[in-house]
Amino acid sequence: MYRRAGKRLFDVVVAVSILAIATIPMLGVAVVIRAKMGAPVIYRHKRTGMSGAPFEMLKFRTMDLQVPGDPRPSSERITGLGRTLRSLSLDELPQLVNVLRGDMSLVGPRPLLPDYDSLYSDEQRRRFEVRPGITGLAQISGRSRLAWAKKFAFDVKYVDELSLANDLKILATTARRLLDRSSTVADGGAIQARFDGTN
Repeated sequence: MYRRAGKRLFDVVVAVSILAIATIPMLGVAVVIRAKMGAPVIYRHKRTGMSGAPFEMLKFRTMDLQVPGDPRPSSERITGLGRTLRSLSLDELPQLVNVLRGDMSLVGPRPLLPDYDSLYSDEQRRRFEVRPGITGLAQISGRSRLAWAKKFAFDVKYVDELSLANDLKILATTARRLLDRSSTVADGGAIQARFDGTN
C-alpha cells in the first residue's frame, strides 16, 4: 500500500510543508547566486527517473558556466559560494519542486545521468522500480565515497525493503547528519567518477 499511493501522499504533504518554511530562505539563496554568479540561478539537468523515464532535475547553480575553450573539469568550476551551498545541501532544495511534479520522491535512489542507462546490470536496473529521491539509503551510507557497485546494492536494498518506517529513518538520519555537518552527507558535494559499467 505504502509503495504506491501512500508514498506519493507522504511525499506531497512533507514537500509542501518544507516549502512553506523554506520558500523565503530559497529566495534569499537565489538572490545571492544571482548577485555573485549571475544567471541562470537554477541548474537543470536531464536525469533518468522511475521506469527509465527522463526528467529535468532542478538544483541551485553551484558552478561557473562552462564556456568553449575552458579546460577546467567540473570539480574546478565549483565556486566558493557553490561549495558552501553543497556542504549544507542547500543546492538540493529546488528538487522539492521535482517531488511535487512527481518526478522524484523525498527518499529513493539518487537520479543519475541518462548516459548510464545502458550500463546497468539487470539487478542494478531495479533502482528504477521506484521514484528517485532527494536522499536515500546510499546517501546516508557513504554518498559519493561509495564505489558504484556498493551504491547500487544499497539502492536495490532500499527497493526491497521500502516502507514508511524506513523512509522516516532515512529522513531522520539525513537531517541529523546535516545538522552535525557529518562528512557522510555534508561532504561538500564531492563529484564522483563517472560510472563505466564496471566500477
